[in-house]
Amino acid sequence: MSSISRKTVAWAAGAVLAVGGGTAGIVIATQGGGQPSGTAVARAAVARPAALDLVSVSPVALSQAAGDQAVDGAGTIVVTYNQPIPASAPLPKLSPATAGTWRKSGDVAIFTPASGYAADTNVTVTVAGLGNEGTRSESSSFKTASYSTLRLQEILAQLGYLPLTWKAAKGATVPGASATGQLTAAYEPPAGAFHWERGYPAQLRSFWAQGQANTLDRGAVIGFEADHGLPIDGVAGAAVWRALLKAAAKHQRNTHGYSYAIASKASPETLTIWHDGRRVFSSLANTGIPVSPTVDGTFPVYDKLPFQIMSGTNPDGSHYADPVEWVSYFNGGDAVHYFDRGSYGWPQSLGCVELPYDAAKEAYPYLPYGTLVTVE
Repeated sequence: MSSISRKTVAWAAGAVLAVGGGTAGIVIATQGGGQPSGTAVARAAVARPAALDLVSVSPVALSQAAGDQAVDGAGTIVVTYNQPIPASAPLPKLSPATAGTWRKSGDVAIFTPASGYAADTNVTVTVAGLGNEGTRSESSSFKTASYSTLRLQEILAQLGYLPLTWKAAKGATVPGASATGQLTAAYEPPAGAFHWERGYPAQLRSFWAQGQANTLDRGAVIGFEADHGLPIDGVAGAAVWRALLKAAAKHQRNTHGYSYAIASKASPETLTIWHDGRRVFSSLANTGIPVSPTVDGTFPVYDKLPFQIMSGTNPDGSHYADPVEWVSYFNGGDAVHYFDRGSYGWPQSLGCVELPYDAAKEAYPYLPYGTLVTVE
């Protein structure tokens, strides 16, 4: 073996020298004043840092099955990269924007919302500064979950809009005045138990279903809408939830109590009202005649007028326009109200529940918006 051959072998097996100047993790072997081969120099010259890439965007999912279509709008958002985030890399952007803070930690960027996103919101996370040159962007989208019906019921019970009370389970986290806490609970309600208020007819319980939409909920929502100046439809939409979460944080209770009424078609016909667990009113009443009966069922009071001219068409085709007072509408054009009759206690109306004047005036404040009226 020649001396050149021996030198080459010795260099190949010698010490290592890290080469900087724009390369990362590139090492070239040298020893005894020798030079690296042309191939090694070429490799060092073309080496580049690994490109910055997006690995995942991970909001907090409420359901594994629903995934990014049922996200906790009050939860954190974690953006994971393929390597530690360079200081020069821009922070991800959210659309729609919401108040909160980003922080970098190794290969992740974490967003903590100040208030969070409302239910059923489509959110897009855009991550810029990707690739070797930092010019590429990627986006990822998710949708927040719907609010919990169970939490709706918990709040309505706490604020006095249901004939039930609710108490949190021992150790459960109950949101206070914090907007973020109330929003978190709207997505993931705390554990607890409902208890019926005493004094109401047993049939009132048949209109209730815990965790599911029901007649009691609809009446309670109407009562809440009326108290907070919202359009009255009995549906817990976005505007109702915004007001409801604020009311829960401030503990703004229902000030008119809870009422329930039964219009009985048994002879003699009557109207009976329970308020805050006590029977407070009972009177003879008139319901609809056979050709225009008062429909059986349970309906919430949705409109109230101290006076109006009630007009329509009689069964014989003639027109009527009658002054009535102390009017509480509960089902379409059917209402509890005063109407002057010679007697009461049998079918005489065109579907309404008619009362004598003094009785109607007494009943009116006991039939607030949302009061359930059962016709049977």
